[in-house]
Amino acid sequence: MTELRLVDGVYELELSSPPVNEIGMEMIAHLERALDEIDPSQGRALIIYSSLTTGFCAGADLRGLYAGIRDTPELEARSARINDFIDRIHNVMNRLDMLPLTTIGAIHGVCFGGGFELALTCDLLIADKTARFCFPELRLGIVPGFGGIPRLKRDVGNGVVRDLLLTGRSLNAKKAQTIGLVSQMVAQGKHVDVARATARQALRFDADAASTCKAFIKPMPHAELEAEKQHFKRLILRPVVEAALKKFVESTDLRPYLP
Repeated sequence: MTELRLVDGVYELELSSPPVNEIGMEMIAHLERALDEIDPSQGRALIIYSSLTTGFCAGADLRGLYAGIRDTPELEARSARINDFIDRIHNVMNRLDMLPLTTIGAIHGVCFGGGFELALTCDLLIADKTARFCFPELRLGIVPGFGGIPRLKRDVGNGVVRDLLLTGRSLNAKKAQTIGLVSQMVAQGKHVDVARATARQALRFDADAASTCKAFIKPMPHAELEAEKQHFKRLILRPVVEAALKKFVESTDLRPYLP
């Protein structure tokens, strides 16, 4: 599902869970273990990428989320289950965001929902021309719940944030680069190679200076992250969301996550 490697001072975190690296409890556990293994004294950069042809990450494991809701009819128990899931994934995202390493997301294909939120924890995004970014959560009656709204607001203008969230439209790699979300757009299939070259460039700099600079220019929006969590937890407990998740799970579309 995930594999962490250290190559010449650069950590590489490979995502490889078909169909498109959906984030559920199993993926969270894998990410937690990978984070526990990262040693800033051994590696000073981290590349996150997917080895699947389908894309980077389609978002949360909605089938697993629906099963958890369906199988937990008691509201209090359901709320506790949702709280545990959201608290754990926020902890993972925050740890990735605050790593004292230069973190690079190498993106291709689908980068939707929770996958987009994972990408937004990275310091730099390098996308091949097939990459598409999207927040489709409002279609399910929820908002992004993994920290996506505050992190997107940190990186781009509020007009872009409103457009992405309130329309559910996707951005292609060219548009993402134009608005400053993506630092480099590269030819199809070259995103990981360029990410590795970028990581090698980052290794030239003093570790203390680099981590200090990162902490200064990339502040954590703690209050907004907490507010987003609470909005998500409230919205997801509504019957309309359960109905929307049921429709998604029962869809015969081969790629129901696409807009």
